[in-house]
Amino acid sequence: MAERFARRVRAVPPGMCPLAFELALLQVAAAQTCGKCVPCRDGLPQLVTLLEHVVACEADETDVACMRALAEMVRDTSDCAIGYEAATALLDGLETFADEHASHVTEGCCQEGVGQTVPCETLCPAHVDVPGYIACVAAGDYAGAVNVVRKDNPFPTACAFVCEHPCEARCRRTLIDAPVNIRGIKRYAVDQAPADTVAPPPRNMDTARTVAIIGGGPSGLTCAYFLALMGHRVTVFEAREQLGGMLRYGIPAYRFPRERLDEDVRGIMEAGTITVRCGVEIDARELRDIADTFHAVYVAVGAQAGKALRIPGVEAAGVMSAVELLGAIGDGAYPDFTGKRVVVVGGGNVAMDCARTAVRAGADEVSVAYRRRREDMTALPAEVESAVAEGVELITLEAPVRIEVDEEGHCAALVTQPQMIGAVRGGRPAPVAADKPERRIPADAVLIAVGQDVGAGPFEEFGMKTTWGRFDADQHLRAEGFEHVFVGGDCQTGPSTVIRAIAAGKVAARNIDEYLGYHHKLAYEVEVPEAQPNDRTPKGRVELGDRPARERRRDFKDVEVGMSREEVEQECGRCLRCDHFGCGVLEGGREQYA
Repeated sequence: MAERFARRVRAVPPGMCPLAFELALLQVAAAQTCGKCVPCRDGLPQLVTLLEHVVACEADETDVACMRALAEMVRDTSDCAIGYEAATALLDGLETFADEHASHVTEGCCQEGVGQTVPCETLCPAHVDVPGYIACVAAGDYAGAVNVVRKDNPFPTACAFVCEHPCEARCRRTLIDAPVNIRGIKRYAVDQAPADTVAPPPRNMDTARTVAIIGGGPSGLTCAYFLALMGHRVTVFEAREQLGGMLRYGIPAYRFPRERLDEDVRGIMEAGTITVRCGVEIDARELRDIADTFHAVYVAVGAQAGKALRIPGVEAAGVMSAVELLGAIGDGAYPDFTGKRVVVVGGGNVAMDCARTAVRAGADEVSVAYRRRREDMTALPAEVESAVAEGVELITLEAPVRIEVDEEGHCAALVTQPQMIGAVRGGRPAPVAADKPERRIPADAVLIAVGQDVGAGPFEEFGMKTTWGRFDADQHLRAEGFEHVFVGGDCQTGPSTVIRAIAAGKVAARNIDEYLGYHHKLAYEVEVPEAQPNDRTPKGRVELGDRPARERRRDFKDVEVGMSREEVEQECGRCLRCDHFGCGVLEGGREQYA
């Protein structure tokens, strides 16, 4: 029973009324009370009753005030965690969902937008029709599956390799066994039908409107793709020698082979009138010329500048940023760490990329120094496990304090201060300095992977406003102070995921189209197979495997092994087709899209 309840919690559908979910958790807590202390034994059932009235839209502001006061009393006087944690959760909900509470009390209904939707489609930032392309793969229509993805995301291959698959977070299959391996199914589709072999949807009539895209990364190219399909004339300005942005200059080839990225890029170029100008560094004067020449401008320069550590010795030879290292690799300049000891500072996916790259570059020893615990790392658990399997040592709870430099000005060691884990701040435990002696980690090279910044200088000179180095924009992604300049992606939100950058480009394209005076709809020519009866037999989830660590650590070839047809058939069969059964609602439908 406990396991089934846990599955229910993990599969809470997006769009559910948060007060109804609060009520369910509060009822469970009330059922857990031992009855020894009055606040928990009598207080929790009373809180349940009060919250039931709020959820039923039968309460007034006096009831909410009474509920708050009672929850504070239960929190402060309960003997054990069952009482005070339940009350604390309710009080947190009163603050976090204040607008929802107000709507139930004053309007007598939930807020607009509350209601169950297809979980995978809703939680994908680009709102890709996941059940649709899974059904196409099951039917053997791989080209159809690619175009179902490209309805909302022109990078099907990139997301098949490196997406963090937020779509799986609330998969309803969790209620039976485990989430469907959505990314793995997409990987099978693009392996069978490469993106550059699948014709994009037909382009609308030419509008003679011109749009400049500053930045040829996932956000900029996504915007270019949709604008070109709408009939606009697009020019992409890219500072580097090749398109792809952080897909090419931030992700190693062993995770995403360059030839597979090129498949997506070629597919995008076939969408319509897209002109590309690579190797063009844009300054403030050129920005003014572009803004005066084009009908609209989209700035999507990403966050491609590495953050520096403010510690002594960081300027020494042998110390470099992760962005610098991975950027050089993007142009084919691989490092040679043969016989060296390499230390990577950081705990995110970029740190794991640097560590695994150093292994492949011949390093004798590779360590990752991180100031928190392993379980606090922001890197995907699979990336951490793969790094360890390839021989990377994790040195946790160690904060860098300085880099030792030898007589020749080269780094010799990273000196760290041991940490101990402390109170939770910002959602995870924060480290504090421990009363232990400093640690010296010998290093011939130190790679700094502690974050990325936006190179906003020329744009600020042009007149674009920033906050903490990120471009300011309104709800339509229009740059503050400009009528026809739009911004999006990492340069506006800060460093994030590939799929979020893609989503920003899609939204920007729609907003620019509206600004230019249009409301284009694009053809959707894929026929999604009809839903078959659900197979509710519990089955194991098919996971994508890796090549053996002893082999893959010696080269930069793709580390992942895709599914077989037999495996993909089973995994597609686990999909419950929530677009047809259950809520059965897809945003925007399947007939047309913007």
